[in-house]
Amino acid sequence: MQRDVMNYDILIVGAGPAGLAAAIRLKQLAHESGRELSVCVLEKGAEVGAHIVSGAVMDPIALNELIPDWREKGAPLNTPVKKDEFLLMGSKKAVPVPHWLMPPLMNNAGNYIVSLGEVCRWLAGEAENLGVEIYAGFSAQEPLYDERQQVKGVITGDMGRDSQGQPTAQFAPGIEIHAKYTLIAEGARGSLTRKLERQFGLRNQSSPQKYGMGLKEIWRIPAARHQPGLVQHSIGWPLASGTGGGAFIYHHGEQLVSVGFVVHLDYANPHLSPFDEFQRFKTHPAIRPLLEGGERLSYGARAITEGGLQSWPELIFPGGALIGCSAGMVNVPRIKGTHNAMKSGMLAAEAAFDAIFAEPSQQNDRLLTAYPRALRSSWIWRDLDTVRNIKPLVSRFGNWAGTLFGGMEMWLAAFGLRMPWTLRHGKADHECIGAASSMPGIHYPKPDGVLTFDRLSSISLSNIAHDANQPCHLQLLDDGTPTRINLPLYDAPEQRYCPAGVYEIVKDREGAAHLQINAQNCIHCKTCDIKDPTQNIVWTPPEGGSGPTYSGM
Repeated sequence: MQRDVMNYDILIVGAGPAGLAAAIRLKQLAHESGRELSVCVLEKGAEVGAHIVSGAVMDPIALNELIPDWREKGAPLNTPVKKDEFLLMGSKKAVPVPHWLMPPLMNNAGNYIVSLGEVCRWLAGEAENLGVEIYAGFSAQEPLYDERQQVKGVITGDMGRDSQGQPTAQFAPGIEIHAKYTLIAEGARGSLTRKLERQFGLRNQSSPQKYGMGLKEIWRIPAARHQPGLVQHSIGWPLASGTGGGAFIYHHGEQLVSVGFVVHLDYANPHLSPFDEFQRFKTHPAIRPLLEGGERLSYGARAITEGGLQSWPELIFPGGALIGCSAGMVNVPRIKGTHNAMKSGMLAAEAAFDAIFAEPSQQNDRLLTAYPRALRSSWIWRDLDTVRNIKPLVSRFGNWAGTLFGGMEMWLAAFGLRMPWTLRHGKADHECIGAASSMPGIHYPKPDGVLTFDRLSSISLSNIAHDANQPCHLQLLDDGTPTRINLPLYDAPEQRYCPAGVYEIVKDREGAAHLQINAQNCIHCKTCDIKDPTQNIVWTPPEGGSGPTYSGM
């Protein structure tokens, strides 16, 4: 197919904090040195920030380095953290942990409660002011390789194909975008990232990547209950002791509260529904009074990379690098990754800039070797090395004991004592699920429509847009696997782990069951691609601009 070609010095896939920080840093370096440098950022969402979901309490350390005068420039970091609380949740009570018992690493002093989507929109404006070209509504479908099998850019997705993949009257072929270096900033479980990992064997030496699912709602509550700057984290009920995860509540803005729930996706019970666990959490006697009389404004969900340093793939490949959560930059106990994502983008930008303007004799097969070296000597490495064993401890010993052992290790680190071992992850998340017959069933109460809700009423707040006539972006490697294996062995867990009601088992007139995929409901969380026990579901990007358009998330 004949395609238009656009050429840039640097292509960045993804307009999240990592990609935008990289773009800004590249242009800063170009201006400082008096050189010309063309930078393009592709964003699959309809606008920058449309697909961003995060807690989010933001550590401004990377922003301080990137844009020191961000306050004067009006960055939307408007709610400083004023109070930290950590709760141990039983079914009836919530016991606060004294602040002095918490490791210093967990202190949020100096951090800000933000909408990460709004922060990304602001960063995009700063990038465009510097001359970065940002194209929202364009999904990157495939990597492009040159004759030496080095990455030379991407192909964007075709537009205007029908559900059978045939061109319609509105058909427009995707564009080839060529670049000297391509930085992948897709976030957790990116489709290009997976292809590049296979192509170049980037995961050959690493532990399996581990993931969590983060669900979030934004509520407006009565003013009398609103405490701007309050940050609450909790573990325990409603999750069983062997299931990792926890909850957060952040007070910010004009009577706004971000209520969120994280479930580690290495859970074993296929009857578990992260969405319904989140809804149950809101009924706890310590939580219900906060939300009663309030109004739910937004809903979203997203996978979170949780594997840590031992799950990093090789971060560079010929012609580019993985940055941000494409690599896995989240500090799990702190529930923070934005600062590390931004810094990784800045370090990759510096390596790419130097490589472009290096003498030919200093170039090494277009490998940005300076980038991983810089990461290992940066504060990112120190931040993640300190907590490298926390997620493995929770996976091995459960929420309570794992958190206790992890807290002890973080306290030792606070006194400069580093454990001499690094625990590895033994299984990928999809390998951890057990047979339905061997696991206890879970009864979830019917939603009341006031405090608790169903999936369809929730995704109505996510402003989803998918052309119903486009090809299904949720692909099955084998159509028979869902009913031949997943249904009899695992009771079709895709019906429960999906937070958007995409998957359901239906029966035809003859009574034969089959899996129905409601792709129009998809909020691009990637959980199905991660947790499907047979790895039969492959998430691919739909037409650019499809999916949610989150507000204030």
